[in-house]
Amino acid sequence: MRQDNVQVSDDNAPEHSEGIRVGRKLLEATRPYVEQSAATSWWRVASTFVLMIIALTAAGLVPWWPLRLMFSVLGGLLIVRAFITFHDYLHGAILKNSRVAYWLFHAFGALMLTPTRSWLASHNYHHGHVGQISEASVGAFPLITTRMWRDSTRWQRFTYRAQRNPLVVLLSYPIVFGFNITLLPFLRAPVKYLDSLAAMASHAALMTVVWVLGGFTTVFFVVLLPMTLASAMGCYLFFAQHSFRRMQIASPEAWTFYRGAMESSSFMRMNKVMQWFTGNIGYHHIHHLNVRIPFYRLPEVMAAIPELQSPATTSLAPGEIADCFRYALWDEEKQRMVSYREAGG
Repeated sequence: MRQDNVQVSDDNAPEHSEGIRVGRKLLEATRPYVEQSAATSWWRVASTFVLMIIALTAAGLVPWWPLRLMFSVLGGLLIVRAFITFHDYLHGAILKNSRVAYWLFHAFGALMLTPTRSWLASHNYHHGHVGQISEASVGAFPLITTRMWRDSTRWQRFTYRAQRNPLVVLLSYPIVFGFNITLLPFLRAPVKYLDSLAAMASHAALMTVVWVLGGFTTVFFVVLLPMTLASAMGCYLFFAQHSFRRMQIASPEAWTFYRGAMESSSFMRMNKVMQWFTGNIGYHHIHHLNVRIPFYRLPEVMAAIPELQSPATTSLAPGEIADCFRYALWDEEKQRMVSYREAGG
């Protein structure tokens, strides 16, 4: 199963704005970078998975706990990179005709509590609605206007703030991946989401095997800690790149895929090491413009196309992380993100 139904065209956007390519013209400019080399893709995927397995195996076998901790953290970072390759595969950006890749990534998704059916349903929705106001948290964190906030009941305000709380990101392993992506879809439609049941069983089996081989300490270093770190990092990257201080929200009448990509998706500045571990997901505005571009070509695209070189930016600086959580509402009059305190009511 791949994300074949997401269309990143922009029929309503103007073709040019003072000689600058926008909309369909900008999308067309990215098409040469969609073509991918199977050999290159397999090298990126295989090397990532091999390094991840080595790191997690070392976390389980080395006798000295500081080394176990180091390998566990390294394993968590490599899980993030492996997840980006999984994410690209489901978008059809890499290895889309490979049966080996099909089984590899479906097995990875199950073990990582990301069953493909529910992930695709929510992620497809996200790509089709990024940069839109929504009280629902389908495939994304909810985002409402200051007017909606003032009209909300105390319970509605509590649930909204709870869903956007940093603790949800920090504990995304059980909350987002374990409950929202895996368990909840199965409870709502068991027959449709049987792969969620398989994912829960696979993840439980993984922890059971590791427990039998090494006890709770080994489970902690091989599964619990790296999964917690990887889930929190991945969840924060996803949250921050669509919920940042300088983002723009278009009205329903003015919204287009182009605007969702260029105004409501950020470029996250990172050093080269973090870019590697996060699979270039920081080039998020380009990814949303054209999901078919392989993750390893995103920097190349930004360097080649001037219109993509001045995006809204975020970073992993503490102040910017705080801002992503602080500015949580869209003010239609001020046309900017504001804090709960600024919204009043």
